[in-house]
Amino acid sequence: MAHSLTHPYAARVTGTGSAFPEKRLTNHDFPASLQTSDEWIRERTGILERRIANPKNNSEFNSSLGLIASRRALEMAGKTPSDVDAILYCTCTPDTLLPSTSCWLQMKLGATRAWALDLHAACSGFVYGLTLADQIVKTGFAKTVLVIGSEVLSSLINWEDRTTCILLGDGGGAVVVEQVPSNSTRKILSSHLHCDGNLWELFHIPAGGSNVPVTSEVLENKLNKTQMKGKELFKVAVKTLCDFATKALEHNQLKCEDLDWFIPHQANLRIIEAVAKRLNVPMKKVITNIDRFANTSSATVPTALDEAVRDGRVQPGHTVLIDVFGAGLTYGSLLLKW
Repeated sequence: MAHSLTHPYAARVTGTGSAFPEKRLTNHDFPASLQTSDEWIRERTGILERRIANPKNNSEFNSSLGLIASRRALEMAGKTPSDVDAILYCTCTPDTLLPSTSCWLQMKLGATRAWALDLHAACSGFVYGLTLADQIVKTGFAKTVLVIGSEVLSSLINWEDRTTCILLGDGGGAVVVEQVPSNSTRKILSSHLHCDGNLWELFHIPAGGSNVPVTSEVLENKLNKTQMKGKELFKVAVKTLCDFATKALEHNQLKCEDLDWFIPHQANLRIIEAVAKRLNVPMKKVITNIDRFANTSSATVPTALDEAVRDGRVQPGHTVLIDVFGAGLTYGSLLLKW
């Protein structure tokens, strides 16, 4: 579904921030029993290392990573916690099931005016959240929205499963979305969302929800950890990323050469390269951080964007295309003028 109705206002991303745990887990750190190697992982994924949160360190809780990222984003935007009207926290690894992680963040940040909501769309979560922020700002329901994509995926990893444990990492990113005049040139241009629940089995966690609660048998068989069908997911990911990138470009009457930057979900470098090739986008225009942080689910896009803004690659007026897919399966693309 695309959203491009006429509204009295527009929404603009004015600040970015990111945060990662201290511990680096390199490819060399995996045990020999996993039957993998640095070369094997590099060739198949493009990943060199990932960050892993310490569950005993409360400064590396999901909401703590989101807090650091949010403070940095607010500082860039010239805003304070009291300016925030709404918090949209995109995650599939919440601090607690109750209360929501967005409420933990609201408390830690001191954003006393804000209402808070968790949004779960796995790796597509940040684009779903940014789309929601765009809509509520456009309609005038809120003027300043904080959107966070933050994950502690290490809590869901089966460290004996080579197909998944080498791919995932922990981290958090955040952006500030502000209301601007509808005729502003620097704004979110459009977003395009979809899902296909028929493909749920490609990446899922069998147990841990209300259908299959955690029991000793579940824990023993690691049914509360991620499971993936990698080959099938690879094909679907390439197709959907290409399709939704094209949707965004066509909707705005743009061509690939009009893009300044392309930020795809950081699941696998081979997927990213395949999509860029099909779209005819040179890799020098593709922003990646998968080599250093692996797949951080909803955090991949905001952390990559933050890095590119802070190092000067993304400049005012640049056209940026964001393109994602995630468990569900969920898909989405979003085009903005920075």
